[in-house]
Amino acid sequence: MTDQSAPAVSDAGGRGPAAPALLRAHSPAVSAARARRWGSFYYAEQVLRVMKGYGWTIVMYGVGQPVAYLFAMGVGLATLVDSQAAFGGVSYLAFIAPALLISAAVMTAANEFTFPVMDGFKWRRVYYGPHASPLTPEQIASGHIMAVTLRFLLQSAIYFVVVALFGASPSGWGWVSVLVATLAGLSFGLPLMAYAASIKEDKGQFAMVMRFIVTPLFLFSGTFFPLDSLPLAVQWIGWISPIWHGTELGRVFSYGYEEPPLLTIAHIVFLVGLAVAGWMLTKRQFVRRLGQ
Repeated sequence: MTDQSAPAVSDAGGRGPAAPALLRAHSPAVSAARARRWGSFYYAEQVLRVMKGYGWTIVMYGVGQPVAYLFAMGVGLATLVDSQAAFGGVSYLAFIAPALLISAAVMTAANEFTFPVMDGFKWRRVYYGPHASPLTPEQIASGHIMAVTLRFLLQSAIYFVVVALFGASPSGWGWVSVLVATLAGLSFGLPLMAYAASIKEDKGQFAMVMRFIVTPLFLFSGTFFPLDSLPLAVQWIGWISPIWHGTELGRVFSYGYEEPPLLTIAHIVFLVGLAVAGWMLTKRQFVRRLGQ
């Protein structure tokens, strides 16, 4: 059947319009070649379309929650904190703002890299449909990660604008904390994604992760007070916490927090190392599960 909506084209002699051009789909070979090349982006688009369905929930959880903390702790409690010496010579609001930004990204990672991954393999098995196409397991994993990374960037940018409006990021380099938050989210989320991909039965593992890993990291990573003010017996929690490493980096860029340059480099190496290791493990688990 001729597509009447297609544009008309002139014949070779230029004597007026000829028959409308037919619109044809790509051949299977062309579609497969494009999928093999751009499959990660195709799957990322699918994940983003799913996120769009609960967009307001994402905004309220990813931005509303840290902003509420910012009001409660940075504006409310800050009125009771007189000395700035304990917080690097800045206000308490400026001290906790980078920590809340990083913590929001890490908590988002704990949500996006757990239940949706289990959903992909077990509950609705949404990974298996794309895998029946030319998309590879690595592309499916990469697409999921790309979509969540975009969410990190968006929610962190919105939150940073709120922080800047409060005057809690006096440095001109404060915007870099958006990238730091994204890196911190990936450094925590990718190893967790690899773990989630290895689980075949839901027995409350994710609830345990939230209760006994995410919450202690949030509380004992120098979020509301300097890490060195804690007893040495619990300081080690901060040393292995992506939240602490990300928070320290965020403070360096937000208000010029002074620390040895080697320690700043150590923060970056720690976060990048965790993210890379998490990606390698995730790729291995996706290939193992989807290849069965």
